[in-house]
Amino acid sequence: MEAQHTSKARPTRVKLARWRLVSLALISVGAFAIVSALVLLFFFTDPFINTVLKGRIIGALREAYPEYSIHIGSIHYNVRENRVGFDSVALTALDSSLTCTIAAYSVSGVGWMKLLWARGLVPHGFTGTVLDAHEIVLRFPKKLYELRCGMLRVSVPDSEVVIETLTLHPSDDDEQFFAESKFRKTRFRLVVPHSRVNGLACLELLQGRTYQARSVDVRDAFIDVLINKDKPSARDTTFPSMPNELLAMIEETVKIDSLTIWNGGLLYGERFSPGSKPAVITLDSMRVLVQGIDNHSDASDIVVIRAGAIFMNSADVSILMSIPVSSEGLSLQYSGSIGKMKLGALNAFVDPAEQMRIKSGTLQAASFDINVTGERASGSVRAAYTDLTLAAINKRTGSEKGVFDVIASFVANNIKIRRNNMPDNSGVMKIGQVKYTRQREDPFFRFVWFALRSGVGDLVGF
Repeated sequence: MEAQHTSKARPTRVKLARWRLVSLALISVGAFAIVSALVLLFFFTDPFINTVLKGRIIGALREAYPEYSIHIGSIHYNVRENRVGFDSVALTALDSSLTCTIAAYSVSGVGWMKLLWARGLVPHGFTGTVLDAHEIVLRFPKKLYELRCGMLRVSVPDSEVVIETLTLHPSDDDEQFFAESKFRKTRFRLVVPHSRVNGLACLELLQGRTYQARSVDVRDAFIDVLINKDKPSARDTTFPSMPNELLAMIEETVKIDSLTIWNGGLLYGERFSPGSKPAVITLDSMRVLVQGIDNHSDASDIVVIRAGAIFMNSADVSILMSIPVSSEGLSLQYSGSIGKMKLGALNAFVDPAEQMRIKSGTLQAASFDINVTGERASGSVRAAYTDLTLAAINKRTGSEKGVFDVIASFVANNIKIRRNNMPDNSGVMKIGQVKYTRQREDPFFRFVWFALRSGVGDLVGF
């Protein structure tokens, strides 16, 4: 009986031994496959991605965005740093309205397992993400402009964005830009060497719900504005959008507690013939603080702008501006003051724009208070000045010595122009009245300047 029991048990033990052997073999093969896969991914990631995954990535992007043509250079993945890099990225709108190129682009810190587990672009998969892009070029052929950025860095852990060497300018020179249209145009050039966004709600931004930040700091920004007044205005054009209107156009929530510009510069010019020297107004060493940017705020909320600068390299100027966020059309109030200066500094604008030259005069102080409602500006300009004398100049030659120029100068100085405007014994002096209605081609800064200019003209007698 014992021998019989032993003979029956042997096949079972043999079967178990074979199963253990098969299991061990399967485990060994599986382990070898896993190790081999890890080795391949660790040492040969780039070939695998570029030969297997790259085509699928481009195909998925083209399917998601059929209105664009997308090209991606070589892709690299660093396992240790969890960083995906692209040698180049190019995107072109099929309607030729936009082209975009990026020389180098990388994304690190993405929680790939979280994304795979959630089967989607869930926010918690990007809590450690850092994005770096270099040499970004955006071209807008239909608008004749291009935007360039030397470096863009978005850090989700730090809740910040850093932008270096940002420029916006026409694709061609000024003459070609203005020649494109038979009507008057406004040309912009913008240079921002450095800017930083702090306290950015990155995950909300990823979801496309809100654009919210604690502060935006912009340093050494310079904007150059030029209008070709040698051409007529387009009668059928719409009014350029004002700041509050631009905010209202954005469907998503935009909220920025403060925007600060340090050491900014502004050059505003009006050109009266092709190739001619424009009439210019300059502001240097600008310090600007903007508070209350919010496009979904209450009706009573306002954007407040405080600015200080050096006007025409001659006098300190300060401005306080309030813009109701929810107002329709153009609505704002602004006031300010200008310090002592030699009035001859204004010849950079007066010479080409008015065919007059300021020969002498000193501004002791000036202030203004202007209210804008329904495209119309009203208010007052106060200025104390002495010994203002003018000379009419020839529009073509710039000379003051022509017979008609001498006559015009005599009339200006003795009949029209108020040569002195100082308080009398009772403290009363002439006050200029601001009366200006917005023209169709007026962008924001031009309207603000022209409204102020109307009050100056009424005060002086232009």
